[in-house]
Amino acid sequence: MNVQKISDRKRLDEKVLDMPWFVQQFMDYKLPDLSPSTLLEYIRDYETFFNWLRGELLSEADHNRKITLTELEMLRMENIVSYRLYLTTRREGANAKVTISRKLSSLRSLFHYLSQIAEDEEFYPLLKRNIMAKVEVKRIHKPKDTAAKLKGKILEDEELLEFIGYILEGYGLDVAKNKQALYSYALNKERDACIASLILNSGLRVSEVINLNMDDLDFNNKMIYIFRKGNNDETYKTPVYFREQAKDDLALYLSLRHVRYHAPKKEKALFLTVPNGQQDGKRMTKRAVQAMIIKYATRFGKPFLTVHKLRHSFATDYYLQNDIYKTKEQLGHASTETTEVYAHLTDKTMSEAIERRAEST
Repeated sequence: MNVQKISDRKRLDEKVLDMPWFVQQFMDYKLPDLSPSTLLEYIRDYETFFNWLRGELLSEADHNRKITLTELEMLRMENIVSYRLYLTTRREGANAKVTISRKLSSLRSLFHYLSQIAEDEEFYPLLKRNIMAKVEVKRIHKPKDTAAKLKGKILEDEELLEFIGYILEGYGLDVAKNKQALYSYALNKERDACIASLILNSGLRVSEVINLNMDDLDFNNKMIYIFRKGNNDETYKTPVYFREQAKDDLALYLSLRHVRYHAPKKEKALFLTVPNGQQDGKRMTKRAVQAMIIKYATRFGKPFLTVHKLRHSFATDYYLQNDIYKTKEQLGHASTETTEVYAHLTDKTMSEAIERRAEST
């Protein structure tokens, strides 16, 4: 089990104890099919819903653990409408449409399990009446819409190489007068450029990057072995190819890894950081990589660029030279529907390239 899954499984085991017994049973049912990370999101969604139930006096429980199946059976459609409105307008931060859709889908999954799959001692469904069966969860993101939102917020053409070059050299010039920033940059620029290059030349997710170990790297064949998202087979790692550019950046980082980060022999992580006040390097966190990319992207003039948009940048570039099925396999998508985003993006990219060529002639 990879590092992130181990952490999420531990957190899941802790948080599920604060849930009603039937939610704990649902988690056990889903665990063979869904990752701990996904189930942890389910738990957070149920926590929000149960807290709201108790706040609206739709449950007499003084703790989420004590919420009953009967109280769920007594919910009316007007209650669900009110909950949806609460998610949209709550003071501590309204949810985006996609988040609301996910939270309602989480509830639908739980209620479906309780009403259609789980049984009591008499072989009757645990939940006799399923109000969530009446709730339509609309599909929020269509590939064409997602492509439109990404336009102008990813790297295109020469920008992929320019961004890596900026991390290696340009950023240092921009922060030359800030001694603290310059010291940190000088220490980490090869590592940071290598991470950006690997994503821009393979399309890895940030979770896949931070979980990489030294023995996952097949340098000569330009391959890395990873646990793919959604694949719960912990005995098999998927081989993913990276392009020649990443090979050069990896070679530079690897030549410095041990000296710069004082990696203990037991530390298997490919990408390391040395925490403040400590001597030895340890595995980078997802948050650290995300913050690092945002730091460089802002100075680069692409403030909307994130780690995930680096993945989108690779996918758009890769799709221009390959078909949708190769792109789907390289990115580890569950279906080609997700990959269709890049078909819409590359349509615009190609048309704009034709226009630029026409203007230059």
